[in-house]
Order: sequence, then structure tokens, then C-alpha cells
Amino acid sequence: MPAEKPMTDLPVKDSCQVAIIGSGPTGVAAALELKKTGIDDIIILDREMQGGGVPRHCGHPPFGLREYHRPMTGPTYARRNMQAIKDAGIPLLLGHSVTRLGTGGLLQVTSTEGMKQIQATRVLLATGTREMPRSARFVSGGRPLGIYNTGALQAMVYLKNMIPFRRPVIVGTEIVSFSALWTCKKAGIQPVAMLEQGVRPQVKQPIPLAVKYFGVPLYLNVQIDTITGRDRVEGVRISADNGKSSEIDCDGVLFTGRFVPESSLARMGGLALDKNSGCPLVDADGRCSDPAYYAAGNLVHHPVTMAGKCYQKGRIIARRIYRDLDHVNGKPA
Repeated sequence: MPAEKPMTDLPVKDSCQVAIIGSGPTGVAAALELKKTGIDDIIILDREMQGGGVPRHCGHPPFGLREYHRPMTGPTYARRNMQAIKDAGIPLLLGHSVTRLGTGGLLQVTSTEGMKQIQATRVLLATGTREMPRSARFVSGGRPLGIYNTGALQAMVYLKNMIPFRRPVIVGTEIVSFSALWTCKKAGIQPVAMLEQGVRPQVKQPIPLAVKYFGVPLYLNVQIDTITGRDRVEGVRISADNGKSSEIDCDGVLFTGRFVPESSLARMGGLALDKNSGCPLVDADGRCSDPAYYAAGNLVHHPVTMAGKCYQKGRIIARRIYRDLDHVNGKPA
């Protein structure tokens, strides 16, 4: 295979004042706020073919209370955000994957049209976070069908109208675990257990109330050791701190939470990362080690926050970028 062409050999076909990577709540809010300040030269890039970020997978309320003053489901909220971007005349480039961050805001981008470079004066990284996969949780066993995380389950149920299992075990008790319970309820799925390694749920509410409402047994102070089954999941082996082990019959395993930042671009681009969280290191204004780059939202906020708070973070970071651009252009801050 031919060697990858270095960025300097690719023509710069586009330029803009601000490029935003990610069309979730943080990216949308930042773009709209920048537009209000009078900055028109903005583009949003998203590798997905549909914009809106994680909320478009979440078929439950409440989204949009702060932004639109009424409760919405995640897909409705995502569509409302996308309509706001369209109404503001902000270009949204879907199916455009940023594959490389260059010094000073030079982006390498691939799409069905091929590969090109975009030179941005400032770049906002709003790539969010993702759930820790099974491989990073050190759970043994084969690879039978029926093992998912919350995002994959929601995509299957809400976007593809598919039911991946009927009697899964849910691993984790974070806020996103409540979202998983809600998705199961909507899809007619009845989890057989919810497992938590700690001595209490990760969130005080709504998990304890939710497991009672949904009729799901909650096992505390246990961990999943092995997933059994050849073609598809047939059960799990769990162990407690007292050394006792047991088996639970199920047809699926749903791993929830334990989020990790989606910081692969920042890492490959040479931006400094926090050694503990893996998030890009930012200063008080959200600026990365390369001052052309900013990061905000769940990419830098751990534990993760809800969509409404990410939206507010997007507005705040936009004002800081605006002041920075004023300084670049020689205007008083």
C-alpha cells in the first residue's frame, strides 16, 4: 500500500474562522453562540451521516428543558438542534471525518469526496465521550452474540427498530444505566439483573427507584467474571467480595457507563492529555496545548454531564473563542 500522504502535500481547499468537530449539544450551542456574536465563517464537521450526537439515540425525556423550555425525547431534541443550525445558516458537513489535527488549526478531513485539508483559525473539539468496552473491563469468555453497550442498544432500538435480546443483564448503575433501563422498557425487553461492583449505586437517584419501577433485581458488591455461551449469550458468572460466586441465566449483557473521553484525535494530533482521565489538558479558557484548539463538553468533563449542561458549556466556550478571535484580529477583548 502507498504511504499516507503527509498533510503538507495536500491542497488546502477550504478555510474558516472556526471549525467545530462534533454536532452534539456542545458543538451546536457553540456554533449558535458564535453566530450571535457576528462570526459567520463557521463550519461543523461530523463523521456521522446524521447530526445531533448522542441524544438522537436516546428515546426518553427530559431533554431541552433549558434550551427550549419544554421536555423532549432525545431524537426530538437532536432534530430541534439541527433545525436551529439550519435556520442560522451554519454549514454542517456530515459524513466528514477529521483524521488528523495539524499545528495551528490545520485539519485533514476525509469524506466520500476524498481527502482534503481545512485551515481554521480556531478549532473546537466537541467529540464527547464513549462507554468503556468489554475489552477494557477484563471480562473473560467468548464473543457470542448479545453483548452491547448502551449507545449500541439505543441505536438498534431507536434507529434500526431491532431488538438484540430479551433478558439481558445490565452492568453498571450510572445515570446512563437508567437510560438503558428506559430503552429496555420501550422495546419490551425485561432485564433479569443489574450489577454494581460498589457497595451502593453510582448515583443516589434515579437508579434505586428505577430498578423497583422496572422490576429489575439490583445486585451490589458483585462483579461479572465470565460470559457464557457459544453462538449467543446464555449466562454470566458473577462473584462477590466474600468469595462466593453464582450464575445468572440471560440472553445478553449490556455494559453501561465507565465513560472514557473520545480523545483519539487530540492524542494523535500531539495535544497534551491528562494522565489520569485521558482528557485533553485545557487552561481556564478551555484552550488546549496548541492555542489554535479548544475542547469542551464531555470531552473534558468527567464525570460526564447531561445534554443541557453540555449545551451551556458550548455557549461559554464560544464566548471565549470570540474574545480570542477579537485579540487575533487586533480588536480590544
